[in-house]
Amino acid sequence: MAVNETYIEVQDELIAPPGWRAVTAALIRRQPLGAVGALMVLIMVAAALFADQIAMYDPEINDFAAMLEGPSTAHLFGTDEFGRDIYSRIVHGARTAMTVGFSAAILGSTIGLFVGVSSAYFGGWVDNIMQRIVDVLMAFPAIILALTVVIILGRGVGPVIIAITIPMIPNCARVVRSSALAIREIPYVDAARAMGFGHLRIILRHISPNIMAPYLIMLTNFLGAAILAEASLSYLGLGVQEPTPAWGLMLKSGAEEYAESAPWAVIFPGLAISVAVFGFNLFGDALRDVLDPKLRSR
Repeated sequence: MAVNETYIEVQDELIAPPGWRAVTAALIRRQPLGAVGALMVLIMVAAALFADQIAMYDPEINDFAAMLEGPSTAHLFGTDEFGRDIYSRIVHGARTAMTVGFSAAILGSTIGLFVGVSSAYFGGWVDNIMQRIVDVLMAFPAIILALTVVIILGRGVGPVIIAITIPMIPNCARVVRSSALAIREIPYVDAARAMGFGHLRIILRHISPNIMAPYLIMLTNFLGAAILAEASLSYLGLGVQEPTPAWGLMLKSGAEEYAESAPWAVIFPGLAISVAVFGFNLFGDALRDVLDPKLRSR
């Protein structure tokens, strides 16, 4: 009995899942750049969640006595043309970027997931119609399509999310469809049909869970693209409007008139955009290397 109990204890230790410290150490050892990207993402998410506590000033209050002041202990990143603290606006701008970025990326990836899976599963005329719609959407450059949607729907956070979401759908749908075509031919899908399961159950419970790897890879890549698209639309004056803090909007107001006289008004918002996109790209590439069996086996 003592031997059996010892054997059971040893077995429990062997099958116990690794803790978060072991997982973190393995990530740093195997994917150091991915760990750096994940750290950048965590910092941005923390800044967005705790912007009210981290910011030194109200990002929307003007202080005309402190217009265009350089970086100092009172204003770490200086002030803009209205005397607003740039550091506080960048921190609150992270909230805008994360809200738009996560919303657009999740919506675009999820809708693309169901479009791609449905197209591959049903095939025939359904596949032909869906893929022709995808071809039409992919024929337009993403920024042109986003601009068109914003012009039709108007400005604001909601229209910007929709405008960024639509160009992401066909890209994800194409990638997911290629994976779903292979999954559709696996015998357990035929077995599910033979047991009388409905199409929706088969799609949701038997096909979609098996293509989560490409879905997650596309999602992380879309996050950086969505943040860059939101900054681009705001820079063009078609995204988030004043006085809401947004990195692209800050870059627009600083670059047009104060690039030489007050370079801090351009440098720090530009760095925020660059770091955000770079962090998500690093994390997305590392996630692809981990989840893609072909790359993982090398």
